[in-house]
Amino acid sequence: MSAPLDPATARLAVVVPALNEAHEHGILRTLDALHAQEDDDFDLVVVDNGSTDGTADVVRKAIAERGRLRWRVVEEPQKGTGAAADTGMRTAIGLGAELLARTDADCLPPPGWTRAVRAAFATGDELVAGRLVPRTDDRPVSRFQQGVLSFALWVSSSFGKVRPGNRDEGYLGPYVMAPGCNMAITAALYERAGGFPRTRIEDVHEDRALVNAVRRVTTRYGEHPEVWVRASTRRVHAWGLVRTLGWYADHRYRPEVVDIR
Repeated sequence: MSAPLDPATARLAVVVPALNEAHEHGILRTLDALHAQEDDDFDLVVVDNGSTDGTADVVRKAIAERGRLRWRVVEEPQKGTGAAADTGMRTAIGLGAELLARTDADCLPPPGWTRAVRAAFATGDELVAGRLVPRTDDRPVSRFQQGVLSFALWVSSSFGKVRPGNRDEGYLGPYVMAPGCNMAITAALYERAGGFPRTRIEDVHEDRALVNAVRRVTTRYGEHPEVWVRASTRRVHAWGLVRTLGWYADHRYRPEVVDIR
């Protein structure tokens, strides 16, 4: 039998799906935030999901300028956050990663993020559900709007615990909301649960699907509010709060343009 995994020394990889994020408030800021991590002992896999704005070249240049030998870009032409995230996770596992963390190309992890991820795994959880804080640097957000967004996230999480689609006799534990842009999972559990479905965001919320797959095989998962990132509010600005909530509630709101920039 293999030795127990020590989160303090296990190989960690961060996966970042990206689509057309070469703009001012895009992936360069995310890379800066990751470059500034206090615990910088991690691999990075950026998955270019068919960008047409040179995102992959922007990332390669940034990697070279920062001298990050364990950072790389891979291509996933199949459109979809699920497909891109799965490619990134499995690439990282192939490189030897034992712990997998995911954020997105429009998010800003604070300097202590990777350290907090390791500490969360040290509690015994194999899937870590993080917390989102509204980002304020890309689009103006008032204190009131920040409060409304935080309340909306709480409503979404609470609704998820009681919604019929998340209740089934086959689940071993309660539902938790693990946003795809701030979650972490052991490589072993990722493979055991089947990973992210290789789907488009228009079809399936891949983070919810992964959580429910995990709930069928273990109870070692949980919410960890100390693991947080600043997440973009661009959907709210483009669609409004009510429509954005409708989008995340089983796509009750279905806009013509999904990939908001």
